[in-house]
Amino acid sequence: MVLTENLKLVALGNPLLDMQVRDGQEVLQKYSLKSNDAVLASPEQLSIYGHLVENYQVTYVAGGAAQNTARCAQYVLPQDSTAYLGCVGNDDLAQQLRAANEREGVQSVYQVVNDTPTGSCAVVITGHDRSLCTNLGAAEKFAQSHLESADAKAVIEAAKFFYLGGFFLTHGVESALALAKHAKDTGKTFSMNLSAPFIPQFFKSQVDQVIPYAGLVIGNESEAEAWAKASGLDTTDLNVIAQKIADSPSELSKPRTVLITHGAESTIRAVQGASSTHTHPTPKVDAANIVDTNGAGDAFAGGVIAALILGKSMEEAVDVGHRLGGMCIGQVGPVLKFPKENVL
Repeated sequence: MVLTENLKLVALGNPLLDMQVRDGQEVLQKYSLKSNDAVLASPEQLSIYGHLVENYQVTYVAGGAAQNTARCAQYVLPQDSTAYLGCVGNDDLAQQLRAANEREGVQSVYQVVNDTPTGSCAVVITGHDRSLCTNLGAAEKFAQSHLESADAKAVIEAAKFFYLGGFFLTHGVESALALAKHAKDTGKTFSMNLSAPFIPQFFKSQVDQVIPYAGLVIGNESEAEAWAKASGLDTTDLNVIAQKIADSPSELSKPRTVLITHGAESTIRAVQGASSTHTHPTPKVDAANIVDTNGAGDAFAGGVIAALILGKSMEEAVDVGHRLGGMCIGQVGPVLKFPKENVL
């Protein structure tokens, strides 16, 4: 039974168990992966998971981008504020994901399928970069009918803010649209993340269907450039691209905000209809203190969303996002372990 009295945020995405290894240059070469990218595993890459287990010390981290964001948002929010929707298998991996969410106070409103294992993601760390290679498994079995289940309906009706991981659009655009249209019809906020360059590159029609309902769009520099190229824009100027995303077609009465992060460089904020963009300097982190960049963007998104839910301005929310992202890269995986008073 779900708890809805304090519920504020519902996130929708692909639940995955991350299999994380360090110093994986050999893995990148063997499986034709880029050092700072995210891909769906091709048939030729499916053996990567066994290869990691056989040849590396694997760290298992509860993952999936939107699930990471939900946990990071809950870190900032009051108890029982967050719920997460996704599809898992009937297996031990799913139990590990549930346990991780419970530790962070996120309610797992999973659809469970018996014929497909829970999804997994190979996370290959080289230096300060991370490469993600994902086998969606049960995650892509998510059915729109799950949104009508008793627990899902309860959290959707109670929530004030929705967040979609862009990876979900490879298979679940109908469910994403149902959630987005619910937000519009009820005056709630729907947000989404571009998530990886291949999403706007190869799933542009799905992105174009959902963005009109998004009051907040988040991405990084490579995702923004991929969106621009897919949209026929001959520019890599992130300020121009951010404004173009902000000014793209909208079904909303309020102006859309777009946030584009750029690693250690300033985050760019564009608002629909504005004449210029804003920049938010990113606090510098000593390279010696960077442990793991996996999930930093998810932590940023979680911080931004949590701050907005708490009534902070967008400028304050970006600052909170920066702080959570900075905290995340100082430890293994998107798990935050520092006092909350250091965040807001």
